[in-house]
Amino acid sequence: MSIPFAHVIGDPIAQSKSPLIHSFWLEKLGISGRYKSRHVEADALRDYLSKYRDDGSWIGCNVTMPHKQSIIAEIDALDPVAEKLGAVNTVVRHENGVLKGFNTDASGFLEPLLPMLETEHLFRMARIIGTGGAARAVIATLADRGFTLVVAGRNPSKARALLDELAPRGEHHAIDIAHFAEPTDFPFDDRDRCFDLVVNASPLGMEGNPPLAFDWSHAPPGGIAYDIVTNPIETPFLKAAREGGHETINGFAMLIGQAAAAFEKFFGAPPPREHDQELQELLLK
Repeated sequence: MSIPFAHVIGDPIAQSKSPLIHSFWLEKLGISGRYKSRHVEADALRDYLSKYRDDGSWIGCNVTMPHKQSIIAEIDALDPVAEKLGAVNTVVRHENGVLKGFNTDASGFLEPLLPMLETEHLFRMARIIGTGGAARAVIATLADRGFTLVVAGRNPSKARALLDELAPRGEHHAIDIAHFAEPTDFPFDDRDRCFDLVVNASPLGMEGNPPLAFDWSHAPPGGIAYDIVTNPIETPFLKAAREGGHETINGFAMLIGQAAAAFEKFFGAPPPREHDQELQELLLK
């Protein structure tokens, strides 16, 4: 009997930690399966899917940049969340080679926030840096949870378009990313029973990219810093937040959360999350 296998595809792909995560869970559960990375350029995406669509051992793939939106035209069906977000990060092969797209980024991003959001708040605000594919999941997810959003990008009109598409209800704001770089003396009001979040959903701070210029005077005391960057895991953004007394959430939270949802779709079993600490230590090596 052939061994089921899945891939993570992207361009570039060498930096992906998904093979380590899925292989760790497969070993812990004693499941016979394989998960590897495949470098797939944009003009080879259709050929990749054609090659594996009829392979009964191939159970699907995770999708990273730059294919999360372009792959939609190449598959057969979309989960409602993926359809709403206009982005796919998980493709599952069903019977007869039917390919269905899902988005687990949204649930993965939200996972570490759920315990905090069980509390009723008078007001929730999120400052979101970035207007790319990852930001789409963050914007839609937080809007659904009652947040007022401020989305910052190099192109404010793109930020506005994302808000109009993904969060059409509510008094949300689009601004230039440079707004957050300089200190402010804004007098924040009483934040009792308020929830403030600052999310870096951009590549800024990632290895090989410039750091995110964010002055923490733009966030009230008690605001939480959430950075989806995973390389390095301790970004200058998070370091500055911690030094300012803010609670932080690093990129492993979303990385592991979105992978967990994909793993269950691929291999039919929930991953052993009781080993998360051991997994994070492996990811740091």
